[in-house]
Amino acid sequence: MIVVVATPIRNWLAHIVFFLMLLLLIRLAKLPYRTVFLRSLVEIPFVLFAFLMPFFGTGSKLKVLGIELYESGLWAGAGIIAKGTIGVVTAIILSGSTTAREILGGLEKLRVPAPLVSIATFMLRYLNVINDELGRMKIARESRGFEERGLKSWRILAQTVGALFIRSYERGERVYLAMLSRGFAGAMPRLAEDKKTNWLVALILPGVAVTLSFISGAL
Repeated sequence: MIVVVATPIRNWLAHIVFFLMLLLLIRLAKLPYRTVFLRSLVEIPFVLFAFLMPFFGTGSKLKVLGIELYESGLWAGAGIIAKGTIGVVTAIILSGSTTAREILGGLEKLRVPAPLVSIATFMLRYLNVINDELGRMKIARESRGFEERGLKSWRILAQTVGALFIRSYERGERVYLAMLSRGFAGAMPRLAEDKKTNWLVALILPGVAVTLSFISGAL
C-alpha cells in the first residue's frame, strides 16, 4: 500500500497494473467478484466527495461537456478514487482470504506493540460471547413483556447497555485471573510455521508493484 500511495496519479500505467494485480489476487483467493464489488460500495461517500473536487481548485481549467473544471481538481479526485478503491479492495481480499488468527500473527511479525495485539485478540475472541449475552438479555426483556416504543424505551435500553458493560468487565476479570493461574505472561502462544516460505510469498506482490512503479515512471 505504501507503493500505491507514493505513486503519483499521473502515472496511470502503474495504477492500471495495480488494478490488474488486484483482479489476479481476487481470482487466486477464489472470492466472488460480485461479493467484492458489493463490499467495496462502502467507499461511495469518498467517491462523491472526489466528484466535487474538480469544481474547486486553482490553476488551469478544462472544459468537459461545456463545464469548466480545474485540472488540479480532476487529478486530485482521480487520485482519491483510484487509491481509495485499491485500498478498499485490498482490505476486502485480506479479510476474505486470511483468518483473524493469521492477521494477528502478521501484526506480531510487523512489530506492532504487544498490548495492542493482545487487545485485538481478546476483542475478536469474546465479541461473539458478548453478542450472545446481549441476545439472552433481549430474550429476557421480551419474556417480561417489554416492547421497544421509541423514546420511552431508551431508559430501559440504556440500563441494558450498562448491565452488559458490567457483565463484560466482570467476565474479563475472571478470564484474566484464570489465564494468570495457567501461566499467562502477556503474550499468546504461537503456532509453528515455515517463516521463510511466508516471507517469500508476502514479498512477491510488493516487489512486483515497486518494480512496475519505477518502470512506468521511467517511461
